[in-house]
Amino acid sequence: MRQAILEAPKTIVFKNVDAPQAENLQAHQVLLNVKRIGICGSEIHSYHGLHPATFYPVVQGHEYSAVVVAVGPEVTVCKPGDNVTARPQLVCGECAPCKRGQYNVCEHLRVEAFQADGAAQDYFVVSDDRVVVLPQGMSLDDGAMIEPCAVGAHASNRTDVKGKNVVVSGAGAIGNLVAQFCKARGAKKVLITDVSDLRLQKAQECGIQHTANVLNKSMKEAVAETFGDEGYQVGFEVAGVESSIRSLMETIEKGSDIVVVAVFAKDPALSMFYLGEHELRLIGTMMYRHEDYQTAVDFVSRGVVNLKPLVSNRFAFEQYDEAYQFIDANRATTMKVIVDLDQKL
Repeated sequence: MRQAILEAPKTIVFKNVDAPQAENLQAHQVLLNVKRIGICGSEIHSYHGLHPATFYPVVQGHEYSAVVVAVGPEVTVCKPGDNVTARPQLVCGECAPCKRGQYNVCEHLRVEAFQADGAAQDYFVVSDDRVVVLPQGMSLDDGAMIEPCAVGAHASNRTDVKGKNVVVSGAGAIGNLVAQFCKARGAKKVLITDVSDLRLQKAQECGIQHTANVLNKSMKEAVAETFGDEGYQVGFEVAGVESSIRSLMETIEKGSDIVVVAVFAKDPALSMFYLGEHELRLIGTMMYRHEDYQTAVDFVSRGVVNLKPLVSNRFAFEQYDEAYQFIDANRATTMKVIVDLDQKL
C-alpha cells in the first residue's frame, strides 16, 4: 500500500509497504480503508520544521475519513462498510489528566502525524474507542473535516459564549469553524476578522454576518461598528500572530476571556501588567475529546455548521508534496485542502 512520510522539513517521501491484515486485528481494533485526508495549519508548521512537537520521520494525516474493512472480535461501535472518522490521539490512560477525563492533555499524549505515524496510507488500524461513525448521507469530504470541526466544538466550549458578544481573530478554516460553533452555542453577535477578503467572504457564506479586514480598519474600529457600547466579552485567537492576540487584549472588555486556539510559530511578547490590570483570562485549548467529535458530527449532519464553502482545493495522494507547496504559495486564498486517495492523476 501507499504511504506518505514527512522525513524532514520540506521532504515528503512515498513508500510502498505491506498493508495490515484483517486476521491480525486485536479485539478492539478496526481496519480502515482511508479515503480522504484534510491538511491543517499545524501540518504546514511541521512541513517547515516550525512545529515544536513534531518528530521526524512521521507518516502524515490526522484528519481523515475512511471505510471500515474489518473489525476485531469485540468491536461494537462500527461494522464493515461503515463510513467513519477517528480521533488521532494516543493517550496513556494512567496520568492524572487522563484519570480525570482530560485525556486530550495526557501527560504522554502522542498525536498521529506529529509524534506517531498518521493515516496517510491506504489502510490504517485504529482502536475502536477513537472511532466515530458518520451518518448516512454525510460525504467523505465532510467526514474528513470532522477533526477540525471538533477543534471548533471544543474551543467554543472552553468558556461560556451564550448571550455574549464574541470576536474571532483569524478566519482560516479553524477560525471559521470556531465562529460557527460560537453562533450555534448561542453567542449574541460574532465578529470574525482577518487580512484576507476571500476568507471573510467564506465566513459570510457560512453564516457569519459580521466580518472585518483589519488591514482596512483597526480592531478597535471594527469592534465599535459591530457591538457599539456593548463591547465584547469573549475573544478567540486563531491567527497565531502577536498582533492578533495583542489586539484582542487591547479591545476586549475588562474581566473577560480570551481563548488561545492557534499554534504560534514564535512566542508573542505580551504585557503581563496589562493582563493583570484588566483581569483578563487567557485560556488554552487543546484539540478535543470524544464528545467534541460527536457534537461535530451532530452539528454538521443537522446543517448547524456549514462545511460546503470551506473545501478550496483537492489533490491526489501522489500530490501530497504539491498540496503543501500549494498551501504555502496561496495562504490568503486557501481554506481546506483535501487529499483524495481515490483521485487518479
